[in-house]
Amino acid sequence: MAQDTVWPTPGKPVRIVVPSPAGAGTDVLARLLARKLTEDTGGVFVVDNKPGAGTIIGAQDVAKSANDGHTLLYTFVVTHTQNPHLYSKLPYDAFKDFTPVVQVARSATVLVVKKDSPFNSVQDLVSYARKNPGKLNFASYSQGSTSHLNAELLMMQTKTQMVHIPFKGTPDATRALMAGDVQFYFDGTATAVQGANAGRFKLLGTATEKRMQVLPDLPTMTEQGVEGIDIVGWQGLFAPGNTAAPLAKKISDAVNKALRTTDVNQMITTQGNEVSGAGPDEFARIVKSDHERWGNVIKRLNLKLD
Repeated sequence: MAQDTVWPTPGKPVRIVVPSPAGAGTDVLARLLARKLTEDTGGVFVVDNKPGAGTIIGAQDVAKSANDGHTLLYTFVVTHTQNPHLYSKLPYDAFKDFTPVVQVARSATVLVVKKDSPFNSVQDLVSYARKNPGKLNFASYSQGSTSHLNAELLMMQTKTQMVHIPFKGTPDATRALMAGDVQFYFDGTATAVQGANAGRFKLLGTATEKRMQVLPDLPTMTEQGVEGIDIVGWQGLFAPGNTAAPLAKKISDAVNKALRTTDVNQMITTQGNEVSGAGPDEFARIVKSDHERWGNVIKRLNLKLD
């Protein structure tokens, strides 16, 4: 039974691998969760940043670790649902080498432009792009990221031609937008909301099935006439493959307790995301479904990164 599973083992630290740089949104939330888990369980939780190669470096580390609950991966949607289709050969198997434990938050990307941009809606941008093929540049926060794929979908769904300029992270993409080197990009919700609140961005639409709780007045892409750009992103915790079900549930229950606290809840909302808490079985179904959906998209785009 899950309640009989002792976790963490007394005196043995739990390493939470984050495949993003220190200070990134996933890192900040992972550190807050680590602090809450330390307080709640009396164990020691340490965040270990291993960025690089589109989360592959950090994922590979955890995939090769013991499945005793003392090495976990805190990552986002790309690792398990996009990378397997973008790369011909990965140093990990998205399903065999990992056990989904808990979906922490649901996230999305938002189409953003500069505050002084002439575009005030998705249709404004699409209309210009149709009349001016190749004249608009768009950024992404990395090649093959959700930011990139959503823009590729936008071109495919609207039969437009625009130029992709990939960057290494959101800060560089934002700088390019503010400098006028690119005219738009699909930004993560947290930085999109921050940019709008600071008066730097206009938000044109969300790449979601329904309006986000944090942006209730912003129409989705579908509402503005562009269908098919609606695959919600997420952040979640994985254990190595074949982790025992009672142990996975024990970890999930501990994380869910942290998710119910005011400061963690506020952190997720402030980042422009929505609290989830889906446990091992439900999270596994979400990962499988999103793996198939992104696979269909990437196949249609004929996109490979190797």
